[in-house]
Amino acid sequence: MIRLDGTKVAADLQAELTQTAAGLREQGIVPGLAVILVGNDPASKVYVGRKEKMAEKIGIKNFAYTLADDTTEQQLLELIDQLNQNDQVDGILVQLPLPDQIDEQKILQAIDPAKDVDSFHPENVGKLMQGLPGPKPCTPNGIMKLLAAYDIPIEGKHAVIIGRSNIVGKPMAHLLLEQNATVTITHSRTKNLAELTKQADIVVVAIGRPNYLTGEMIKDGAIVIDVGINRLEKKLVGDVDFENVAEKAGYLTPVPGGVGPMTIIMLMVNTIKACRLRRTP
Repeated sequence: MIRLDGTKVAADLQAELTQTAAGLREQGIVPGLAVILVGNDPASKVYVGRKEKMAEKIGIKNFAYTLADDTTEQQLLELIDQLNQNDQVDGILVQLPLPDQIDEQKILQAIDPAKDVDSFHPENVGKLMQGLPGPKPCTPNGIMKLLAAYDIPIEGKHAVIIGRSNIVGKPMAHLLLEQNATVTITHSRTKNLAELTKQADIVVVAIGRPNYLTGEMIKDGAIVIDVGINRLEKKLVGDVDFENVAEKAGYLTPVPGGVGPMTIIMLMVNTIKACRLRRTP
């Protein structure tokens, strides 16, 4: 079994982005990323901190906003409007989930599509579905970059995705289709799911259930991508039973150190691209 090392691949991309950011600074341009955190969710705080740290390493200016848990929808919309109009801000990210009093979709749709580095805006989702140029969702695109880094061919492969979220499952399917894979999307109501995963050359698991996928559910040599992050007794585990699946898989992402670092670095890729599109000739 070959371990797909997202930390290493992300580090290589980080080095490239750092050079690109240095070149932009020579032109008097400093890429800017605004990250908005509403509330005190511990996991969200950790994710935001990692994103801000990576931006600083690359040379992207952080615009950090930590808002109270009782922030109103209107207050958040007003902040997004200010950031949309701020020429120093190239990317805007609102950390999800949001408190109950805020309509998540209304917030995501308020972000300027040109600054939507998460690629959650309906305009960018539409571009993805039609194969048009635009920002790609960070986690699915990070997975594609990870597969490419290990020279894993996609064309003609049967890919089974477990999970149908707007963040991972659905956009993952479109990116795999672009590379000529045959894609099956499964979810919590799929019957006889193991029969489908056993047929898969590639399995992407994003269901939010610790150690859900076992070795009995895959065929020999399968490429297994674990998107899950679950905390069990102070230990992080994925949606894949790693030790069990490792005995049978051909390639497997670890948790941590697999998809997570790729998600963060693709956010930086999107920010740099947005900056270049907006501020360079």
